[in-house]
Amino acid sequence: MNEQEKLRPSDAAIRHLIRRLTDEPDRWALFLDIDGTLLDLAARPDDIQVPLSLPHDLNAVSARLGGALGLVTGRSLPYADRLFAPFRFPIAGLHGAEFRSVDGRTTIVSATPAFMGLKQRLVDQTAWMEGVLIEDKGAAVAAHYRLAPAYNTALEKLMQDVAEEAGPDWVLQPGKMVFEIRPARADKGEAVASYLEEPGFAGRLPIAIGDDLTDETMFALANARGGQSIRVGSLNPATCALSRASSPSAIRSALATIAVAATGEQQTAAS
Repeated sequence: MNEQEKLRPSDAAIRHLIRRLTDEPDRWALFLDIDGTLLDLAARPDDIQVPLSLPHDLNAVSARLGGALGLVTGRSLPYADRLFAPFRFPIAGLHGAEFRSVDGRTTIVSATPAFMGLKQRLVDQTAWMEGVLIEDKGAAVAAHYRLAPAYNTALEKLMQDVAEEAGPDWVLQPGKMVFEIRPARADKGEAVASYLEEPGFAGRLPIAIGDDLTDETMFALANARGGQSIRVGSLNPATCALSRASSPSAIRSALATIAVAATGEQQTAAS
C-alpha cells in the first residue's frame, strides 16, 4: 500500500472523528493546529478570521473530552489565547517552545538581545521584496511570501543565513509559503507527548490534526501511540498522516456537530 492509497477519503475521516469523540469521549485526546487546520489561511497572517461560534464549539468539545483538548501551533501562546478568548485551553505555542499545562503552569520563551537584532536586520534586508511579510513572534520570526512567490529562492537563502547566524538554539522551519526561524528545541510531537503525561490526557489515545510540515512530528507521535492522524488539505505522499480532511471548514463542521451532541446530552442530564 503506497502513501496515497492508505489515506481515507476526507468525508470518512470526518465521520470517524465525530463518532469517536461523540461515542468514546473518555478514550481520546484531541490535538489541533490552528492556521490551515481550524482557521482558513489568509494572505497576511493577521488577516485570519475566527468564526464567532468556534471558541464556544472548542470549549464544548473540550468539556466533552474532560478537558483533553490541546492546541499545538506555530503562533505564540498569547496570540493564540486572543484568538479564542474568553476560553483558555492547554496550548503549545511556537511549535512547542511555549507551553501551558493543564493546571495553568506556563513556559514562555524570550528572545535574546542578539536574536532581536537579527529580526530587525531581517526586516531591513527584505524591505525591497514587495509582498514579503515579516511576522515577529517574539522568540521566533516568520517570513511569509504568499503575496510574493517569486521571492521563494532568495528568501530561503536569506533565512538560511540568518538562522545560521542565530546559532544552534534556533532552526529554520519551512512551511506553506513561509520560512520561519524558531527555537530549535521546539517540536510539536514532543509537545503532544508532554500533554499525554498530564492529568486529563494521560491514558488516552491521541488524535492529531494539522496541515503542514510542522505537524508531521505530532502525526508520527499519534500513530506511534496507537491514535489517529488527520492532514487537512490536499493529498501529500510525503505525509505520515493516516487520513485527511478536505479543509478547515470540514474540521470546524465536525467540531460543531460534536459540540451540539455534547450540549444536548448535558441538557438531557440536567432535565
